[in-house]
Amino acid sequence: MSEKKPFLGAVLLISGTAIGAGMLAIPVATSFAGFFPSLALLAVVWFFFFLTAWFMLDVNLSCEHNVNFIGMVDHCLGKGAKVVCWITYLLLLYSLNAAYISGSSSLFIQGIGFVTGWTPPQWMGPLLPFFLFGIFVYLGTRAADRANRVLMAGLIVFYVLLVCFLSSHVEPSHLLSYNASSVWLSLPILFTSYGFHIIIPTLTTYLNRDKKRLRQAIFIGSLVPLIVYVVWEFLILGVAPFEGEHGLQMAWKEGDSCVVAVQYALQNPLIGVMGNLFSFFAILTSFLGVSLSLSDFLAEGLKMRRFTWGRECACLLTFIPPLFFVYLYPQGFIMALQYAGLFVAVLLCIFPALMAWTLPQYKSVSRRLLLYAVILISSLVVLSDFIK
Repeated sequence: MSEKKPFLGAVLLISGTAIGAGMLAIPVATSFAGFFPSLALLAVVWFFFFLTAWFMLDVNLSCEHNVNFIGMVDHCLGKGAKVVCWITYLLLLYSLNAAYISGSSSLFIQGIGFVTGWTPPQWMGPLLPFFLFGIFVYLGTRAADRANRVLMAGLIVFYVLLVCFLSSHVEPSHLLSYNASSVWLSLPILFTSYGFHIIIPTLTTYLNRDKKRLRQAIFIGSLVPLIVYVVWEFLILGVAPFEGEHGLQMAWKEGDSCVVAVQYALQNPLIGVMGNLFSFFAILTSFLGVSLSLSDFLAEGLKMRRFTWGRECACLLTFIPPLFFVYLYPQGFIMALQYAGLFVAVLLCIFPALMAWTLPQYKSVSRRLLLYAVILISSLVVLSDFIK
């Protein structure tokens, strides 16, 4: 029993890290390709990230002492690569935070209006998650962990409720339309939805460097998000129309989540409330984790802990740049996630492949070709996202 608990915990950590607010954008991005091409792409991207996670695990196990991700890059690729990795990681966390603040702004405004009868002005929207939940980031990991447990419970409850309620409203005709040429449009968004690699060094310690159990945990833990996303795709693409004034195509143009299209399609107040609450919990669970990571990353990287107001400065630096982005691009939820996809491709795909290249077990021709393929595909995703 004592061995099963850490293994289950590792699986849940992987699943929980991967699943988040990206769920709200996946059906919007994949709606251009259609349901069945999207299923194929979800499976391909899952396998791709499963491979890069194995690369990172092998690299982490090759280090004599357990080191974090940036320490691994320094160990395998040197100081120059470490600087690039540090900047990319910072940009990734900032772009994710911008996406979550943008996505939650309207939810906070609607929620306050629903509860109090007073609707705050739009300019207050981005400030509400900062003031209401930034305090947990300031208080540290323990406070954020307690808040996150409540939010995760809410996320699970409303996901299950939505699955139950939406399943009877699926229109088979919506699932049959497809345009396979548009499948690449959703790649950057999907890349943000399978990222859990950063926690691999933590899992290595947690499972006592047991390579077999670590590989099993990565396989099962990464498979859970795939199953969750497939069910979610079936429901959203089956319920919400692609075209029309409030369809998924318009949600893409307006930078809205898929829940908005579902609400307009069904015109059911109960499903509308459940959809908003699910969106609220999905965004805030991700927002807390990313904000806490970013605050700690800044405090450590800029040596702020030694200053009297170091914690306060780290918190301000965590939130001010994303707030600036959100005020420039009020409908920037999907845009920010696309930028995040670019940084994920560099950080969690290209870097693991480059680090694995230095290991003795990756010297064979077949493994070299595999690493070449991963680097090439990831570079193409980065290039296409940058051009767009």
